[in-house]
Amino acid sequence: MISWFESSLGYDWAFFLATIIDILVIALPLMLAVAMIIYADRKIWAAMALRRGPNVVGPFGLLQSFADGLKVFLQETIVPAAANRTLFLLAPIITFTVALIVWAVVPFGVGVVLADINVGLLYVLAASSLGVYGIILSGWASNSKYPFYSALRAAAQMVSYEVAIGFILISVVLWTGSFNLSAIVMAQKSHVWFINGYILNPLMFPMAVMFFISSLAETQRAPFDLTEAESELVAGYQTEYSSMSFALFWLGEYANVLLMCALNATLFWGGWLPPVDWAPLYYVPGIIWLFAKILFFFFLFSWVKATVPRYRYDQLMRLGWKVFLPVSLFWVFLVSGYLMLTRVGVGS
Repeated sequence: MISWFESSLGYDWAFFLATIIDILVIALPLMLAVAMIIYADRKIWAAMALRRGPNVVGPFGLLQSFADGLKVFLQETIVPAAANRTLFLLAPIITFTVALIVWAVVPFGVGVVLADINVGLLYVLAASSLGVYGIILSGWASNSKYPFYSALRAAAQMVSYEVAIGFILISVVLWTGSFNLSAIVMAQKSHVWFINGYILNPLMFPMAVMFFISSLAETQRAPFDLTEAESELVAGYQTEYSSMSFALFWLGEYANVLLMCALNATLFWGGWLPPVDWAPLYYVPGIIWLFAKILFFFFLFSWVKATVPRYRYDQLMRLGWKVFLPVSLFWVFLVSGYLMLTRVGVGS
């Protein structure tokens, strides 16, 4: 695309314009996808509870999310009198922006990525960890004790499970030998049993399961949704928000859920590769396989939310610090030891 614009605009402007177009090509469909997965989420919960779910606005209720968006857009933005107005309004913007910028390094196919950087995985960790600032600011700036309690819960929860996620990702980096997400996907192309991904890898499959559970905790999805425990905190750190400021939190939450589904697919389940290493399947565009895997993991997210009861906070913390952290740390030594015994031996 840069070369197409370069002849008439020069390299600098061509690069700028091409980058803006690439960002819009990712961001706009993502916004549409967020609206549709909110609808899908509600329909899945309804089906599992033997209810109908949204079925009035539009055919099969498909326009319900857009009606909800219009409703919050037309509402008045209310800022509590004692709140810190600047930080109060800045918090949802931070949460929503952080949910978008991580998508810059997610590969949708061979060479189909906005920024194919060598430290893509480090960028994901660094950018996603910024989300905690939006949550902390929203709770503190509201000047209300219940949102503040929820923000502290959320911050402690996110930090706790980010530690385990970090060690899990170290295992992935050790196995693939790269921080580049495209290289990580290609390392999962296997000719053993013709399965792409780590489903048959006894060292990496347990890490895939732990990463999925940690993804639930990182996005505050059930059974880790203590940040919005209705019986205790009304609506969590979002309690004092209304109108579009609340909608930004809502959009950011589901954009993060989609991101975690994409990372699960990319890091452990072959990304854009077909599930089976069979030549005819490669005629299907890689982006289709990636979307199918994202939808599968989103179904798992919804399934867990509809069926698993909420943890107590001490149970949530115990799982993160006393189970996931030592197991993931031990697995780093296990994977590195295995690689030293096998790859060094082969090289010598």
